[in-house]
Amino acid sequence: MKHHGRLVLVTGAASGIGRATALRFAREGARLALFDRSPSIERAAAAVVELGGIAQWRIVDVADADAVGAAVSEVVSSLGPISCLVNGAAIVDNIAPLPQMTPQAWSREVGVNLGGPFHLIRAVAPGMIERRWGRIVNISSAAARGGLALQAAYSASKAGLLGLTRNAALELGPHGVTCNAVLPGLVGTDKVLAMPARILEAGIAAIPVKRIGTPEEVAALVSFLCGEDAGYINGAEIDISGGSHLNTLVLGSQKANRTAG
Repeated sequence: MKHHGRLVLVTGAASGIGRATALRFAREGARLALFDRSPSIERAAAAVVELGGIAQWRIVDVADADAVGAAVSEVVSSLGPISCLVNGAAIVDNIAPLPQMTPQAWSREVGVNLGGPFHLIRAVAPGMIERRWGRIVNISSAAARGGLALQAAYSASKAGLLGLTRNAALELGPHGVTCNAVLPGLVGTDKVLAMPARILEAGIAAIPVKRIGTPEEVAALVSFLCGEDAGYINGAEIDISGGSHLNTLVLGSQKANRTAG
């Protein structure tokens, strides 16, 4: 199997893209270490085991550097070296106009969404460098490029994650370790599917393929980036958004064609 025997650490694995990623790797033969703040991470680990996989879980606040270091050390002592890291943990519940966004809420969101990946990379990179092989995938967002109204901290943290990805790619690449980012657009997680219908419909209307993505589609891309065939992909920022980032160009082209006609 594609990832047979590899130990893959996935953060934010209790639900959504993180959970789908964990299950994808389990089906492809990997062993899993799953981190999340939610107690439901235990159910995600159980789902991996139901697939015949091996999984350990930890309740970890990725914004806490000491907690991350301790949890990674426990996993390595128990399961062995970590081959792949998927930084999926993120929060998106700080919604407010910039003038009303509190410094505490800003710091918390940036601490989880950007500080978390920094802490995880810092914890796993030495072992990957020593073995001269490793894969790191950071789950960013389409909001990193286009912004997101009323979610300045989320957009800024996800944009910062692209900068972290580039630096990790530059510094770790010579040691056989790649680091890439994926930028999901509108994906059918529980939170997205719970959005008011009119908002969801408006979002879908802005997507060239006219549908939302699935967590499993993002997981498939992450799995590829962690495989042998992706060894020459490093520092990439890959949109997985149904072409949402092309909307302005598509609309402009259509307008130009109508004018020319």
